[in-house]
Amino acid sequence: MRTIQMTLDDDLVDAVDKVVKKLRMTRSAFTRQALRNAIAQANIKQMENKHKRGYEKMPVSKTEFSIWESEQEWVD
Repeated sequence: MRTIQMTLDDDLVDAVDKVVKKLRMTRSAFTRQALRNAIAQANIKQMENKHKRGYEKMPVSKTEFSIWESEQEWVD
C-alpha cells in the first residue's frame, strides 16, 4: 500500500469526517472504497458507451428477434 497526499476542499473533508464517524471507519478506508466505486462506475459507463456505439454502428433490424416470438411462453 502506498501513502499519497491529496488536496481537498474544507467542506468536503468535513462531510467525509461526518460520514466516516457514522460508519466507524477511517478516512483512508472510506476514500479507498469511494475510489473503487468510482472506478467501477467509470468502467460500467465505458462499457455502456461501447455497447451504444456498437448498436449505432450496426442497429437492430426489425426482424432480428422475431424468430424468438414463437418461443415465448405466456403462462396465465
